[in-house]
Amino acid sequence: MTSVRADQAHMRGALLRITGAERYTVHEVRAATGTIVREYVSPAGTVFAVAWQGPWLPDLRQLFGTYFEHYVQSAREAQARRRGHGPLLIQETGLVVKQSGRPRAFAGSAYVPQLVPQGLDPETIR
Repeated sequence: MTSVRADQAHMRGALLRITGAERYTVHEVRAATGTIVREYVSPAGTVFAVAWQGPWLPDLRQLFGTYFEHYVQSAREAQARRRGHGPLLIQETGLVVKQSGRPRAFAGSAYVPQLVPQGLDPETIR
């Protein structure tokens, strides 16, 4: 939970809303850039997923925290395998990232499968 507050401060963002669900809460922040970032938090207070949509990519180093280096390495490998400029998809045991966009229209989501609350369909992370 402290990382949610730190991310909001780093983005110079405004908290739009906190939405509660049975297995998680979503903290939605509008960054100073206009990008909307949603952080999914388990009942234990652990951020297990993030999603974003807007004109600019958020600071993924800040959002991914300790998972950022894993993301960078996996993204390099995925980009080397893909053809063209389609969406980036990383599906690994420790990290799943879906990212697409072009200038002024970016969207993506990332989650750690082991941290997703049991019974929650990862497709709800948007």
